[in-house]
Amino acid sequence: MTTPQAIAQLIDHALLHPTMTDKELREGCELAARLGVKSVCVKPYAVPLAVEVLAGSPTLVGTVIGFPHGSNPTAIKVAEAEWALQAGAVELDMVVNIGKVLQGDWDYIRQELDAVVAVAHRRGALVKVIFETDYVTRDEDKRKLCELCEASGADYVKTSTGFGFVKQPSGDYNYHGATEHDIALMRKSCSERVGVKASGGVRDFAQAAAFQQLGATRLGTSASAAIIQGAGRDANSY
Repeated sequence: MTTPQAIAQLIDHALLHPTMTDKELREGCELAARLGVKSVCVKPYAVPLAVEVLAGSPTLVGTVIGFPHGSNPTAIKVAEAEWALQAGAVELDMVVNIGKVLQGDWDYIRQELDAVVAVAHRRGALVKVIFETDYVTRDEDKRKLCELCEASGADYVKTSTGFGFVKQPSGDYNYHGATEHDIALMRKSCSERVGVKASGGVRDFAQAAAFQQLGATRLGTSASAAIIQGAGRDANSY
């Protein structure tokens, strides 16, 4: 049976909302340490702050590259990666160039992946590649991305940023984020060397456990406390 502790060790606690202040980022890092999650994923400028707050904690520091739409040139993504690693990040969640994926410019995507992965691996850091499945909706594109990620040496494939807003039939803008279909497809499309990260809309323990059963080895969420406490843990212990 999946335990709260096991789920906590899959969670990358997301602290990425554009309105978050330094005070809120600091409090989020402190919460992540108390919850015992695997890592925090912070806004790039906040890497030094997260490193400071989490010094001595087993909770790792990660950040995002090319976030949220993946549109930066490859050279800028490489520079972002180098800066973040020098500042103390040990995990990088990079958004692919979504437009290039949709037009099937696989050479561009391959070169981008190779460049960022090479920078990260030289420093012993992990790379998680974000597909943004609310925009990249065709299964054949997701399979191709898995293939390219595997070939580049990327450590994880990841569904979403949580900011892939699409106009809904109601006229509102929203996103679906991780789905069971996509987690199963991505797990099947990669070898066991490559992890799968479910991210976007992961909000409760049952959903987190279901994604784990389908093969997710990381979970990206800002609802870490609700997920763990919803499994029956005493909220006062946090």
